[in-house]
Amino acid sequence: MKKIIELKNITKSFDGEVVLDHIDLDIYDNEFLTLLGPSGCGKTTTLRLIGGFETADEGDIIFMGENINNMPPHKRNVNTVFQRYALFPHLNVFENVAFPLREKRVPKAEVEQRVKEMLTMVALTGFEHRSVTSLSGGQQQRVAIARALISRPKVLLLDEPLAALDLKLRKDMQQELKNIQKAMGITFVFVTHDQEEALSMSDTVVVMSEGRIQQIGTPIDIYNEPKNAFVADFIGESNIVDGVMLEDRKVAFSGHVFDCVDFGFEPKEPVDVVVRPEDVDIVSEDKGMLKGVVTSVTFLGVHYEIIVDINGFKWMIQTTDFLDVDEHIGLFIEPEAIHIMKKSEYSGMFGDYSSFSNELDELSDAESESEE
Repeated sequence: MKKIIELKNITKSFDGEVVLDHIDLDIYDNEFLTLLGPSGCGKTTTLRLIGGFETADEGDIIFMGENINNMPPHKRNVNTVFQRYALFPHLNVFENVAFPLREKRVPKAEVEQRVKEMLTMVALTGFEHRSVTSLSGGQQQRVAIARALISRPKVLLLDEPLAALDLKLRKDMQQELKNIQKAMGITFVFVTHDQEEALSMSDTVVVMSEGRIQQIGTPIDIYNEPKNAFVADFIGESNIVDGVMLEDRKVAFSGHVFDCVDFGFEPKEPVDVVVRPEDVDIVSEDKGMLKGVVTSVTFLGVHYEIIVDINGFKWMIQTTDFLDVDEHIGLFIEPEAIHIMKKSEYSGMFGDYSSFSNELDELSDAESESEE
């Protein structure tokens, strides 16, 4: 695939606070790439730098081989869809979509043809004469996308465009956006803090934290092979415990020695061990590799979310089997379910669900006090 955007050693600060810290990123033609991370991680700033709405303090932005550091937004072959759609309330659907072409004085017949094509693309045929203020949130978003795409940009930037939609509509639009991107054959750069959104839509996910890129990969790679404790915790639920890599494919944690599939670590190297909640099998206490006591049970429709105390460390387990609080159980973990990560600055910060249980206890205590 051909590189379309290159960010090289990009640094950006606001009021002396570093927001982007020497990041490098390649974005490819016809790629759906998602910048994912918590608030303040630098993802929106990265998007605004690509769009030309901010200027980097250091580094270069290369667009199709050309340095565009000082190129104004309107000269870049890039369009942006913001969280607030910024539609023109005094114009109907047709004229909102046609606006960029009107500005460029495109012939009337071509305007009508291209607007019709775009409205078909976003499933709004027949809405041409509707007022945009009468549309639902999802329909307004489609108008904004059609308007952004009608100029045929090489890259479409999307800054949390689904954040204002309700859950069901958001899920519907996730699939629609992916379909539109494939049908148009252009690059989408999408910003979100929603892990499920990133995993379901993207070809490539870029996980960011504190102005730095933590990991770049496919959704499957990011989920199954997180690089550090931050990525493992941010992408789905994770039990993250301290371990020691005894030798290739053998690791000790939580008082037991496990077979695993990882190798290439130093003998007796301290490591972080990740086990996803859905990858743990609950067995009888006498058959368990680990033994624990159930401290919390939450029904989530498809499965139960179980918190288990194992030697003072709270694990989360997801299971379709009902268990009672205070039940003693065993845990069985297959070698393929164990992922080994090198220690990092994020070690020890994530992966224990004690705070989850404590919050429930505190709420229960507060309710009891209010009733007394």
